[in-house]
Amino acid sequence: MNPDRFIPGFLLDSPISRVGSWYGTAVGAVWGFLWSTGRVERHGDLFVFRGMPRTTFRRGGVCVGRCYLTGDEPVTAAVLRHEAVHVRQWRRYGALFPLLYALAGRDPMRNRFEIEAGLEDGNYL
Repeated sequence: MNPDRFIPGFLLDSPISRVGSWYGTAVGAVWGFLWSTGRVERHGDLFVFRGMPRTTFRRGGVCVGRCYLTGDEPVTAAVLRHEAVHVRQWRRYGALFPLLYALAGRDPMRNRFEIEAGLEDGNYL
């Protein structure tokens, strides 16, 4: 299912979606600064918070706005490419992105957003 068919065009890649992305980034940054025990790095548009406790994210990490929250897993160039796609998805869908992601399902092999970001780059394969 492509959510673009159901979402009014003025909400996609718009000032409204960017506000949602900024809000997600603020939430991610607060969460990261509260829980991160490692280095905080910037890679292009992405802020990487390392050393997060395992209970604060699923799998290898989570992208919230422009923040990638992860534990002690290696952050490779492939992972950064994968997360950069999620940053673009946040920018496109804004505050709708978490809901759309949840509706796409927890199985990364069927989740259109994970497939778009690259299953291999995201260490799903």
